[in-house]
Amino acid sequence: MPDTTTLTTTWAPRLLSVLRIVAALIFLLHGTQKLFGLPPTANPPAAFALTWFAAVIEFVCGGLMLLGLYTRPAAFLASGMMAFAYFIAHAPRSVFPVLNGGDAAILYCFVFLYLAAAGAGPWSLDALRGPRRSPAADGGARAAAASR
Repeated sequence: MPDTTTLTTTWAPRLLSVLRIVAALIFLLHGTQKLFGLPPTANPPAAFALTWFAAVIEFVCGGLMLLGLYTRPAAFLASGMMAFAYFIAHAPRSVFPVLNGGDAAILYCFVFLYLAAAGAGPWSLDALRGPRRSPAADGGARAAAASR
């Protein structure tokens, strides 16, 4: 039986990247359909309508997450947009997601919220850019070093 520690340390980060790539690609396609008609759609949104802004967020955040670039802020914005979409478009139809068609919105919301917390994974431009430390974290490190 394989060592579970090796499987976890080797494959968990890679599967995080796979989850990000697949979710972002599908999300991006929602934006390209609404903005550019690819794949073709019957009812493209009017410019500057609420659905048009949603399409812009889907396109931009989906593209960023697909590349793994600025994944945390893009995923956080996309998560919030999907929560908003659920409560505006789906929840008024029914309490049950299976009846109101909001299953995908809920899943996107929580997958993107997870990505906002977990990051992009190793197969990303964020990983190539290297770890970034916040000014607060640097200040805390300096304060701890100074107190020694």
